[in-house]
Amino acid sequence: MMLPLYRLLTSLGSPLIGYYLGRRKARGKEHPTRFSERFGHPGRDRPGGSLVWIHAASVGESISVLPLIDRLLERSPDLHVLVTTGTVTSADLLAKRLPARAFHQFVPVDRLSYVRRFLDHWQPDLGLWTESEFWPNLLSETSNRGIPLILINGRISAKSFKGWQRSRGLIGKLLSGFTLCLGQTEEDAERLRQLGAPRAVCHGNLKFAAPPLPADAGELQVLTGALTGRPRWLAASTHAGEEKTAGRIHKTLMSNHPGLLTIIVPRHPERGTAIVRELRSSGLNVAQRSAGETVEADTDVYVADTLGELGLFYRLADVVFMGKSLVPLGGQNPLEAARLERPLLHGPHMGNFEEMVDRLKAAGASESVEDEAALAAALDSLLTDADERTRRGSAARQTAEAEAGVLDAIMGELEPFLRELENNEGA
Repeated sequence: MMLPLYRLLTSLGSPLIGYYLGRRKARGKEHPTRFSERFGHPGRDRPGGSLVWIHAASVGESISVLPLIDRLLERSPDLHVLVTTGTVTSADLLAKRLPARAFHQFVPVDRLSYVRRFLDHWQPDLGLWTESEFWPNLLSETSNRGIPLILINGRISAKSFKGWQRSRGLIGKLLSGFTLCLGQTEEDAERLRQLGAPRAVCHGNLKFAAPPLPADAGELQVLTGALTGRPRWLAASTHAGEEKTAGRIHKTLMSNHPGLLTIIVPRHPERGTAIVRELRSSGLNVAQRSAGETVEADTDVYVADTLGELGLFYRLADVVFMGKSLVPLGGQNPLEAARLERPLLHGPHMGNFEEMVDRLKAAGASESVEDEAALAAALDSLLTDADERTRRGSAARQTAEAEAGVLDAIMGELEPFLRELENNEGA
């Protein structure tokens, strides 16, 4: 009953959907020239031959599937890969990092007419769905057309599991459309089975297979030279409230660490100007990267409000604090910094990456802090102790590389489906 009701409501809600998307577009949250893709209109022609469709909700999921895309294209020279996401930031990132024969489109809003328009044009031969974004119309319509669906890196948090148990009929229907579900953890796989997945197994977390984030070599050389001798810490992927906290911590630590530079990379770069204004009003000397401002000797805080440069600033930092974790929003992926041997700090709210955090903490690579005072104390200690930074950074890298074989295992699970595509092409 739930799915027909959902379909009715999304069909009748067309004016509200259009209004909502228009508001998002006005705030820069929808692409100005590719807006029609959200209504299922294609942005390009379908390539010939077999097409694998990968849906990745946003930036984190997009980064995690890049190694998988490379392997798929390497294995099958005639294959093309369509990647869908729902955010402008992920589209911009993928435009820079997708290889030849892979391309991006915005996922259609989950209204049946938009979904059908999307599927009529693209006609994917295989669908790979990532993590936990279960759109009812998109999944059920894809399954109804006989397109094989596989869940990659599936994740069901404790909160989501509790919520889905109240809608077991709907989630059971959606999960029954997946031929195979690959959970991030054994616990995720078990939750998927309990919710109705016909086959759910775990080979590890695909995020462990991602390569180190890239960095422009020229920019790295310039900034390394400019910052030589200065202690520095990075507040990475911050959310509202955390930047102000970072500014206060800078003031607390600057007397103990002369020349201290605090680097802030906000999760949403469009907030950069507001962050700079807030920090300057507190008396800090702030440089804004998107405005072309450079770090000078008297710069206190560098707001790096640009897209796709986090790998650069991880490499420059002595210590990394993972944002979205002092506020109750679930944290950000710590593996990206761990691969680059950075000692890690994070707040108490890392529920979206609980297993990763447990591993890093067990290895002595990361430390959880409860609040601003604890973060300041931990930073003070690490900025003082270079040997401890080295030890934690090494432990972080080793932990991040512990599941290097997960990509091989996932490709092994996909092999029968890829052979079937080849057989169908040759028929």
